[in-house]
Amino acid sequence: MVILVTGAAGFIGSHVVERLLLQGHHVRATARNIESASFLNDFQVGKGSALELVQMDLLDAKSVDAAVAGCSEVIHCAAVLMVGINEVQSDLIDPSVQGTMNVCKAIEKSGTVRTIVHTSSVAAIRSSFYTNGHVFTADDWCEDASAQINPYGFAKAEGERVVRRFVEAMDEAVRPRLMTIHPSLVFGPIHHKRHLNGSMAYMKHFKGRLPFVLNSHLNFVDVRDVADAHIAALTKGPNGKRIVVHTKGMWMNEIGIELRRLRPKTAYPTRVLPKWLTVVMAAFHPKLTVKAVKPSLGRHVGYDVGTSFADLGMTPTPIQDTFLDGLDSI
Repeated sequence: MVILVTGAAGFIGSHVVERLLLQGHHVRATARNIESASFLNDFQVGKGSALELVQMDLLDAKSVDAAVAGCSEVIHCAAVLMVGINEVQSDLIDPSVQGTMNVCKAIEKSGTVRTIVHTSSVAAIRSSFYTNGHVFTADDWCEDASAQINPYGFAKAEGERVVRRFVEAMDEAVRPRLMTIHPSLVFGPIHHKRHLNGSMAYMKHFKGRLPFVLNSHLNFVDVRDVADAHIAALTKGPNGKRIVVHTKGMWMNEIGIELRRLRPKTAYPTRVLPKWLTVVMAAFHPKLTVKAVKPSLGRHVGYDVGTSFADLGMTPTPIQDTFLDGLDSI
């Protein structure tokens, strides 16, 4: 049994690989750049486990076909972050949509894949325009996004639709089991400095010297829970279900207060930056835009995980462990 993990050098993918190896599985791990995934070779391995590092580009169908060939399970973690995107269509939407389509076509060609676990996001669930305080569930879809409005939500929702349509169209006799995993912001211990470019940038902020936080509400989950959910979904939970993995929502100043409680000798920032000053800062920040920051300031949503953790036989990691292990790894 060979389990393919795409995007294996990413934050979630690397934790999936680490856990699969400890459990004794044969893992084929893909990355666009093999050198960027070399740290995976340092993971501890369990009895009978093996690791193959394979170069794969989601938009190169031949490389996708080669990676999928002979695998019995596919955990499709490969994704693009919003950070550093220059062209929305080519850099974000195409890898999410066309890339997922290439994975599906490769699965059909292989004829060996029995299970697909697809990494989606709560971004595929949360609408672009929402009532402050609204609580979303796995029954919701991001229906109002586009390449111009909420391109990340659009890419995640369309990517998920691709894999669902593909599985539904297959003959029942050969139809793979499908589960989609929808994490909120992912916090926890990192394996490589590249993992600070995504959601862990929020945790990195608390390690920095800036004496303030934004008036932002963060919904988060431990990366280890996300990885465990992917692996559990290979065999547990109702076929076809959307699994929302989310632990808690907190304002950034609340996180700072909790960190001060956990480590009283460290002056973690808790002072909230005024909205007008945040907008000014975003205008000059190399990785932020006013358009992205302004709508969410002072606003929040929630997520109802329903029976997601119970379906997979899991319990959430305590947020204290998530915060401290994440900060220590930085």
